[in-house]
Amino acid sequence: MLKLDNISVDLAGARVLRGVSATAHVASTVAVVGRNGVGKTTLLRTIMGLVKPKQGRVLFDDEDLLHRPAYHRAELGIGYAPEDRVIFPTLSVEENLRLPCEVQNFDTAEIDDRLSSVLVVVPQLKDMLGRSGAALSGGQGKMVALGRALMIGTRLVLLDEPFQGLAPALARQYGEALLRLRSVRPDLCVMITESNASLLMDIPNQTLTLERGAIEPSAIEAGATEAGAAGH
Repeated sequence: MLKLDNISVDLAGARVLRGVSATAHVASTVAVVGRNGVGKTTLLRTIMGLVKPKQGRVLFDDEDLLHRPAYHRAELGIGYAPEDRVIFPTLSVEENLRLPCEVQNFDTAEIDDRLSSVLVVVPQLKDMLGRSGAALSGGQGKMVALGRALMIGTRLVLLDEPFQGLAPALARQYGEALLRLRSVRPDLCVMITESNASLLMDIPNQTLTLERGAIEPSAIEAGATEAGAAGH
């Protein structure tokens, strides 16, 4: 489904990503772990078209996404929850959730169905629907950002540092939501970045370790082994 082919990115004259190659398959959850500053956020922004790489390709069903404007990602069923959430403060939680589908001109029935599905995965959002985006705590904003990404992300969802700053109770709820996601949307591909791998528990099927802007060889070998096992 998603293939990163020799991605290198320079920011402010410094090499941030160095020849990153990896594959994320349908019905898989891939964790990209590493210390702060190793390029995890830059990697997701590159996939989303928000950062232009120095070299490489981002293939989605064999099409290079780098040839498409960033706003076309939503049309392809790709959802994104950035590290800083980006919740619109003047909109209610429900309006924030519906917004990406409305921008894509989905009909009301389709949006209602998607919202119902999201509320099954993230039931904590039910009591927040009428709340203003400005009234959310940081942790609640993370939950809303997850729900919004799931509204539009029917094939691939990218979650950037979702557990960062979450209180233990909310972190547990977030993890439970990701586990429910497997049963509600078994074909979805999810990519999660995280600095603290222990917070991910048994959520990912595959873990890639990013160090100094490059995927560690052991992570690539492990990913290849898991992909081969899935094929059998």
